[in-house]
Amino acid sequence: MAGEASLVLIITFSILSLLGLPLAISLVASSLAAVTMMVPVDMALFTSAQKMVASLDSFSLLAVPFFILSGVIMNSGGIAIRLVNFAKLLAGRIPGSLAQTNIAGNVLFGCISGSAIAASTSIGSVMVPIQAKEGYDRSFAAAVNIASAPTGMLVPPTTAFIIYSLISGGTSVAALFLGGAVAGVIWALGLVLVTVIIAKKHKYPLSDRVPFKEAIKITLDAIPSLFLIVFIIGGIVMGVVTPVEASGIAVIYTMILAFFIHKTTPLRALPKFLIETSHITGTIMLLLAASATLSFAMAFTGIPAAISALILGISNDPIMVMLIINILLLVIGCFMDIGPAILIFTPILLPIAMKVGYDPVHFGVVMVFNLAIGTITPPVGTGLFVGATVAKVKVEKVIVALAPFYFVLFSLLALISYVPVITLFLPKFFGL
Repeated sequence: MAGEASLVLIITFSILSLLGLPLAISLVASSLAAVTMMVPVDMALFTSAQKMVASLDSFSLLAVPFFILSGVIMNSGGIAIRLVNFAKLLAGRIPGSLAQTNIAGNVLFGCISGSAIAASTSIGSVMVPIQAKEGYDRSFAAAVNIASAPTGMLVPPTTAFIIYSLISGGTSVAALFLGGAVAGVIWALGLVLVTVIIAKKHKYPLSDRVPFKEAIKITLDAIPSLFLIVFIIGGIVMGVVTPVEASGIAVIYTMILAFFIHKTTPLRALPKFLIETSHITGTIMLLLAASATLSFAMAFTGIPAAISALILGISNDPIMVMLIINILLLVIGCFMDIGPAILIFTPILLPIAMKVGYDPVHFGVVMVFNLAIGTITPPVGTGLFVGATVAKVKVEKVIVALAPFYFVLFSLLALISYVPVITLFLPKFFGL
């Protein structure tokens, strides 16, 4: 019966997803269809509802809407151009300096907003036209913008790690933030190296030197926004604030920044920001609750144990197991957004990884890194299509330009997968 229920779960979910139903509805409906094959309908409904409510009864989840609201306020305007100007200082006279500015801008803006799409549109809409005007190939400019946007999913604060922490049973958010920060920097440095090689090959022009006085002014303008990153990471790691407290302070700080210091946003826009935050938060929470019914159904039908036996039956060598998991996640990332993928596959894959000796913090960073790549790969990668639209370039041309960046990102994924010390040395240094 368990085998038949598992088959019903998989087939029902696949059919409902292909029909275009919202993911949360597909998850709940397919889970109920499977569970009702093994227990009475009323018991299945009651237990599933109970699991959904219990999954949201977590104090740490309060950090999600606060960080989202902080990002929404930051996206309102004025922040992006200040960070672009500061990124120009960081890029300096590096070959392909305008493209390097795009990379640095996406890292900075991504970790403030926590959104790859926001970074891609805000920074890309400024930098791609400038690069094209200065003689850069537009497809290459679009590729740089698209490839660097997902760093915001790794460099904290990011809701992906908060969700993973909850689903994995309480993995330290602070440790995940530190490991993610290292992985995000490695991602960015890999792109910098590729950009240098391509820029030298095509002899792209360097940016003009910035006068010292102007550099000071640009830095001072950017410091208030950059301080938010330092406070959140530093405060959580040093134990001064919890992630929830940091998220609340982040909202207050960004409101002061946007409404009173930069004065880029009128106070009357706050209700609009709250509505947008409610929509995003509601979607995440509904998915989280729906994934609880899926976890219940999978545990009931024995799917995780079956998948674990299948993978470990192929090999119990840690290197081979991680290779299989990475390939699986890369395929999943091509079709599914990062949030739902974490919710659905963490309960299945994390126990397998831990069985062969992988640390949950290390696995969490690898998982988010892997799925972040999926946001910029065809056929469904939202980051790819949004970035191509922003740059006004055909997706086919962008994919060709992205080829060397894909190669480097896959190589870096292998590096952080098989050298755990890279992502764990900072958390261990701080005793996390």
